[in-house]
Amino acid sequence: MPGRAALEKGCHPMTTANHDQVLDKREIAAALLRALERRHEVLDAIVESNDRAEAVATVARLLDTDEFCAEAVLNLPFRRLTKAERKKIREELDDLDAVLKWTPAERPYATGAHFRLRQFSDSEPDRELFRVRCEEQLGDAGAAQVEQERAAGLSRIDDESAVWLVAEDLSGTEPKPVGFAFGELQGHEVDVAIWVHPELRKQGYGTATLKHARTELAAYFPGTTIIVRSPA
Repeated sequence: MPGRAALEKGCHPMTTANHDQVLDKREIAAALLRALERRHEVLDAIVESNDRAEAVATVARLLDTDEFCAEAVLNLPFRRLTKAERKKIREELDDLDAVLKWTPAERPYATGAHFRLRQFSDSEPDRELFRVRCEEQLGDAGAAQVEQERAAGLSRIDDESAVWLVAEDLSGTEPKPVGFAFGELQGHEVDVAIWVHPELRKQGYGTATLKHARTELAAYFPGTTIIVRSPA
């Protein structure tokens, strides 16, 4: 990752560093356990793949996880296939669940699987999502004020001092816009603000958006510090 992530007090409650790290470890452990329980299917999928990239993608689909966890499955050494090692992974998973404030079962989209960020566009769905965001943040914002906010943001994007990304849930038949990740360049730092549609909160979309935003914004602004300060 070109930039480094810094989380500060006052940020979105789903983005605390410790919880995010534990959640990542929990998802890897869960993927490993599922892989061992379905080891014959996983091995067949790997053997039938043309290369590592295809194997990772196939295993990710098979286990309903992301490619980061699928990579961990491919890197699993044979010595961890024993019953004793499987028991250790299961115990580790239980320990991680015990310290989490919430689990993916409670917020199913938090893992970031079947999820993406793309650039903000001039499409009607993106305009409508931005209007909802402005109404929540600015109160009784009229159409003129919403358009002023949008135009100012697009100007900063054109100047390469900002990146606005739309978060989309890809689990359905069509991509569903669920929120935004706003990256605003301030000197050598990028202020990141995450916003999720009010009707879609507490399902894990905020955490998924943050996870993807770190990598995406670090690529847009290499060598900068990525700072999450508050919800958008």
